Amino acid sequence: MLQANFDQLIVAHGYVNQPVAPGLDLIQEINRLKKEKNAVILGHYYTLASSAPADAFQAFKDQHPNHKVISYINCSAEIKALSDVIVTSSNAMKIVESFPKDQPLIFAPDKNLGNYINSVTGREMVLWDGACMVHEKYSLEKIVALMDEHPKAIFIAHPECEKQVLLVADFIGSTTALLNYVAQSDKKEFIVATESGILHQMQKSCPDKTFIPAPSIDSTCGCNDCSFMKLNTIQKLYLALKYERPEIILDPVILEKAKLPILRMLELS
Repeated sequence: MLQANFDQLIVAHGYVNQPVAPGLDLIQEINRLKKEKNAVILGHYYTLASSAPADAFQAFKDQHPNHKVISYINCSAEIKALSDVIVTSSNAMKIVESFPKDQPLIFAPDKNLGNYINSVTGREMVLWDGACMVHEKYSLEKIVALMDEHPKAIFIAHPECEKQVLLVADFIGSTTALLNYVAQSDKKEFIVATESGILHQMQKSCPDKTFIPAPSIDSTCGCNDCSFMKLNTIQKLYLALKYERPEIILDPVILEKAKLPILRMLELS
């Protein structure tokens, strides 16, 4: 997969210097361009590519020749091409359980999610040593202190969190599961351990409830953000939509190989 810095790409294509009129309503313009170009904007996408270099993963896979490879969707196209099936945090449990108990499995690239699935299913999947920087930096001590400050709050966490954090959680689930849980719960206060952007969606759907971001080990503001996703801005989105750049082109061979485990995921889901 092409890995590049967005700012470098838009400079290279020359349109970063195109003037954006002062006072221009970027939201209105984005909605206009989206309708005009019949475009779909996909949000909340990131990969763990640096956690699983393709060549190193191939060597790891070669060490376990009888294993089927299950890869979390937040991985590069190259890793998908080396996988037997892709999973999301929502369907991972179901897909893992679809394999016979005696089928050895590799789970990549998130060891925390893999460890959680192992603990629930009793599997012994071999785990690639990768993790999400957001979910791995939560501070158990700060979370426990926050729970003491808010004794009525329910602590909910994404399974990408480390084991010691999950052990004190009242509910563990995928992004969708967390959203559904807070919407259906009769509780009014929640401490949330996943990328803090989800709190916006939670607050939109449950304006009468309080959502508190779980703190990280180096947090001073009580939240844990994904620095990569925060590189996106409304102006960058507007420029990308207006000029249709940068364009990411995958190697056709990798593309075809990467599609197969995704299609298998859809069949099993």
